[in-house]
Amino acid sequence: MRLVLVGAAGRMGRAVEAAAAGLPGVEIGARVDRRANFPEGGGVWNEDVASVTRPGDVVVEFSSAAGARAAAAACAEKGAALVSGSTGLAPEDEAALRAATARVAVLRASNFSLGIAALRLALRAALGALPEDWDVEIVERHHRGKRDCPSGTALTLAADVRALRGWPESALRHGRQGQAGPRPAAELGLHAVRGGTWVGDHQVLLAGAGEWLELRHVAQDRTAFAQGALAAARFLMTAAPGTYTLEDVLRAPGPRAR
Repeated sequence: MRLVLVGAAGRMGRAVEAAAAGLPGVEIGARVDRRANFPEGGGVWNEDVASVTRPGDVVVEFSSAAGARAAAAACAEKGAALVSGSTGLAPEDEAALRAATARVAVLRASNFSLGIAALRLALRAALGALPEDWDVEIVERHHRGKRDCPSGTALTLAADVRALRGWPESALRHGRQGQAGPRPAAELGLHAVRGGTWVGDHQVLLAGAGEWLELRHVAQDRTAFAQGALAAARFLMTAAPGTYTLEDVLRAPGPRAR
């Protein structure tokens, strides 16, 4: 499996390379990033993903909106699969990724932890079992350097809740202050905490009369996301063109990360 890492100098790019080191049958074929981010030594680097991507490669992208668009175009042109993890994308960026799925396999996720994928399954099961009058709140914690807020994972969890409850996007309540008044029944609270070096902490709180249930996932370091990205890359090696999720990886037979 030949990997092309886009955003290779970033936290996730480095984590994926470290997780792939020594794995049998896995090669880091190219590292792509902005020239200003190139490290001293440490392999061959490039700014243009299309120039280093080959048919049959898997491009693993944790970069930016521009990086995601460039990776999608390169994969569609070269016949390479795409694992995309950039968050905070605009509708036109998402459209570029969708366009690539007509020609190649694309797996896009806001969080590559297999534990988060399992949390989403557990959340759907819990919401399906509980009365619809239970309130739902989502709290996420991330490090002080994270740019987007709330996290892409929190928004994904919120979208799962809204789909199951049949709530519109206007049901989202981003924090509360002042005289907020009684909580409406069809409201979904989203709360973002930023500070320190939290890698990722997501809580879904389900509250009924006299009892409550918490579903929580804590990422201790980026190894969890890197292992999920590698599992996704291996899954895509034999996948037909189309759109895939980490749930597809969980359902697939065989080892998850290696």
